[in-house]
Amino acid sequence: LGSSLDYFDTVAQAYAHKGAIGTGTIRLEGLVVKGSVHRTSHGADFSVAGGGHQVTVHASGSPPQLFQAGIPVVVVGHFAGAGSFLFLSDQIMVKHTASYIAQHPNRVRAPDGKVH
Repeated sequence: LGSSLDYFDTVAQAYAHKGAIGTGTIRLEGLVVKGSVHRTSHGADFSVAGGGHQVTVHASGSPPQLFQAGIPVVVVGHFAGAGSFLFLSDQIMVKHTASYIAQHPNRVRAPDGKVH
């Protein structure tokens, strides 16, 4: 019987372990950067940030109804290549309440360092 826990890497953890991750599938947690969301015919392009780092996400499929800039998300997918920080995702999960950042300030912070 497998674990019922869903593990994920923060953007900072993904940067720190990029060599080990390579192009393997992971769950990546970050805050959607304001002004970065661009809807496409295949999904959405946006950036997620955390720990002083930022990753560009190309997501295929329809984003969840609650998806928007400024919220924490978990995206499932992989980096486009060994040296790339373009993250190709086929799933966006809006898993947190509006108070998640305030409850976990060391886990997810806004790019300006503020807890919203």
